[in-house]
Amino acid sequence: MEILSNNTQKQIGQFVADDYRTAAIFSKYGIDFCCKGHRTIEEVCNKKGIDANQLLDELEALLNSKTDQSIDYKSWPVDLLVDYIEKKHHRYVEEKVPVLRQFLDKLCRVHGERHPELFQINELFTASAGELAAHMKKEELILFPFVKKMVSAVINQGGVEAPHFGTVENPIAMMMEEHDNEGERFRKIAELTNNYNPPADACNTYRVTFAMLDEFEKDLHLHIHLENNILFPKAIKLEQQFTKE
Repeated sequence: MEILSNNTQKQIGQFVADDYRTAAIFSKYGIDFCCKGHRTIEEVCNKKGIDANQLLDELEALLNSKTDQSIDYKSWPVDLLVDYIEKKHHRYVEEKVPVLRQFLDKLCRVHGERHPELFQINELFTASAGELAAHMKKEELILFPFVKKMVSAVINQGGVEAPHFGTVENPIAMMMEEHDNEGERFRKIAELTNNYNPPADACNTYRVTFAMLDEFEKDLHLHIHLENNILFPKAIKLEQQFTKE
C-alpha cells in the first residue's frame, strides 16, 4: 500500500479508519485523530510546523510493514459496531470511573498540599465522568436504537418512521460536539499530569492512578474515533437510502 503525495489531502480520521495502527504515529506528533480527525495531513502539518513528507514516510513505512493488521472496524456491519462500542467502550467507562474517582480523591487528601494540580485534575475528571455518563445514555436510548432500526429495515426491505429528532445528523452533531468537549478536557488532564508521568515522590497509588488515566484517555480516543470517523458517517449514509425514496 503506497502513500502518494496527494494523500496530503487525505483526512487524518480516514487514515486511522483504514488502519488503526496509524493512530500511534499521529499521537507521537501530538495530532488529534479522533475529535479533530476531519483535518487533512496538509492542514495539520502547516498548523503545527510538521514536515509533511517525514510524516507521510513514517505512515508509509507502517502501512507497508508486515506486522499484524489491526482490527478492520470499517468493514464491520453498522449494528455490530454499535453493539461493540456499547459493550466494550461504554462498559469500560462505567467500570473505570468509580475506581478513578476514589483514587483521585485519595491523592487529593494525601498529596494535594504538595501537588495542588491534583485538585484540578480531580475536578476535570469528575466533570468528564458526569458528562460521559449522560452522553452514553443519550446514545444508548436515542441514537443507537435508531441506527439498529434502519439496519433492520434494510434487511427486511421495509421503511423507517421519521424520528422525532428529524434526521440522524442532528443527534450526531450533538454527540460530536460533546466528543470535542471531552477531548479538550483530557488534553488539559494530560498537560496537568505531565503526560501521565507521576512526580518523583509519587506513591504506588499515585503511579497506578496516572497509569489508569493514561489508559482511560487511550480508550476514549479509540471510542471517539470509532464513532466520529466510522459509525457516524455510516449512519448518515444509511439514512440516505430512506430519504431518497
